[in-house]
Amino acid sequence: MTGQKKLYLPIPAETEHVGKIVLDAAYKVHTVLGPGLLESVYGTAVKHVLEKSGVLVETEVKLPIVFEGAKLESGLRLDMLIEKCVIAELKSVETMNPVYEAQLMTYLRLSGVRLGFLINFNVPHLKDGIKRMVV
Repeated sequence: MTGQKKLYLPIPAETEHVGKIVLDAAYKVHTVLGPGLLESVYGTAVKHVLEKSGVLVETEVKLPIVFEGAKLESGLRLDMLIEKCVIAELKSVETMNPVYEAQLMTYLRLSGVRLGFLINFNVPHLKDGIKRMVV
């Protein structure tokens, strides 16, 4: 299998629906608050909008790692886990660092969640601050 591309199943429709709810919430928050605030402010507002939409939102979710057969507390924390099927990592930075994408990919792999969004609110147009990632 060396050199062959791994094939993935499509993301389930229910997960795609949750992803749309997450993006709608992020757009609503960005439209009202604009860029330039702290990540924690956006996180609080997005969580509020999502909860008003009736979806389950967990914040600062601990993500252990399995190493040599042992489940270890790693200090990793997901910004948001929505409906246990979408991860949202929120940023409010001038410049996105490639390590943020690597971080989200790692979170997706370790958690078994397949769909994630890296959302940077510190942009004039939110569409320019969203990166969709799938494993």
